[in-house]
Amino acid sequence: MICETEAKNEIYQSATGVQTTAAFRPTWVDHVYSCDYDYPGGVKMTLSVKEVADVAQTTAYFDSLATKLGKTKVIAGLGQGAFQVRDGSVVVRKDFKILLIDVTKLPAQFGVPPASRGDVAINVAETIMGCWTGA
Repeated sequence: MICETEAKNEIYQSATGVQTTAAFRPTWVDHVYSCDYDYPGGVKMTLSVKEVADVAQTTAYFDSLATKLGKTKVIAGLGQGAFQVRDGSVVVRKDFKILLIDVTKLPAQFGVPPASRGDVAINVAETIMGCWTGA
């Protein structure tokens, strides 16, 4: 869903207010489905979903991202656990999947109206999880 036209439209309408400038070129590497949202001015946001086999692997990967990326705050009410990291990116777990919204290549303020990249990441996470069946 993260690399579909429906997601792109929902993110535009609910989270960024900015249209993408290029077609998606999704990748599937090491059980990670990923695509870039390219925006005017050469900035982008990357969405990815890692699929794992069971609860233990999901927890281990989720916790490893918290350590690696530097968890700064827990975000209540998203998926089965979510947090934001030092650079504003957001990680959400749901079932045996982990969503990462990487906003490191967005400017400090982005969108219409402008918001911090951390707020953009939270808004994108809420938008994606709102479409994720059973979220």
